[in-house]
Amino acid sequence: MTQPPASFYFPAPRTQNFCSQCGSKLTRLVPPDDNRMRDVCQNCGAVHYQNPRNVVGIVPAWKDDQILLCRRAIEPRYNTWTLPAGFMELGETLGQGALREMGEEAGAQVEPGPLFTVISVPYAEQVHIYYLAKVTSDVLDPGPESLEARFFHLDDIPWDNLAFRTVSATLERYVEDHKAGRFQIHEFDIAPRDHD
Repeated sequence: MTQPPASFYFPAPRTQNFCSQCGSKLTRLVPPDDNRMRDVCQNCGAVHYQNPRNVVGIVPAWKDDQILLCRRAIEPRYNTWTLPAGFMELGETLGQGALREMGEEAGAQVEPGPLFTVISVPYAEQVHIYYLAKVTSDVLDPGPESLEARFFHLDDIPWDNLAFRTVSATLERYVEDHKAGRFQIHEFDIAPRDHD
């Protein structure tokens, strides 16, 4: 199967033309008692809200000083390294989604840990949430979204070949907390670059 171009995946279109309730054409306007432009049905009055998407993932630790990364087999950022993560599905909790992504991308067994990073990425309309976890076996079975999965010593993380700034920022905080001997929850924003 041929991979679609990277533009097929990001950014996803955020406009809706027809009402999901009655099928009528939508109008872009600020509804009464609101302060933002919304897609509103002039026929039935339904307001169609656009909300951020959640990306959930795992920071999988192995033998205290190693981390598990996956090399992407899909766009965007084909052939770069990432933490196991992806879009949360309807009907699952944050933790369930993170564990599902871990299984799909790395095929690794983990012992789930606490929340680690919550990253607002408003320019991409996303929130990225990562949990700590301990890998319980060195048996890896990466799925079709990964070219490979492998362990990296913390001193050997491929910083120049990481897929996303959220991954880099999460790993930077992981290394800092590991050196300090104490992990904490990190909440921060990532702003757009001038050339993004």
